Amino acid sequence: MTEATKACPVTYCMRMIGGKWKPIILYLISKGANRFGVLQRGIEGISKQMLTKQLREMEQDGILHRKIFAEIPPRVEYSVTKKGKSLYPIIHSMREWGEKNGAVSL
Repeated sequence: MTEATKACPVTYCMRMIGGKWKPIILYLISKGANRFGVLQRGIEGISKQMLTKQLREMEQDGILHRKIFAEIPPRVEYSVTKKGKSLYPIIHSMREWGEKNGAVSL
C-alpha cells in the first residue's frame, strides 16, 4: 500500500470495494447469495474468471470469508466478515441512491 493510499481514507475504501463488481458482490452476499454459481447468475456480464478474481481479492482484503466443505462434489460458501459488514452502510447508501435516481431495486 502506498503512502498516498494510507493517507486518504477514500482511496483506501475504493481499493477495498471500488470497481464494477465488488459492491455488487458484497450486496448479493449480504442478501444470502453465498455460492459461486448463485453469484455468477446474479451478476449480469461477469465472467467466471473475473468473479473468481474479485472473490479472491475480497477474501485477501478481509472483506469475505471462504469456507470449503469436505463433500463430494466440493462445496464453497462465502460469508461477510466483521470488516466487510462495516461496509454495509456504504453499500446500502449506494442502493438507496440508485433507487432514488432511476434504477430498479433488486
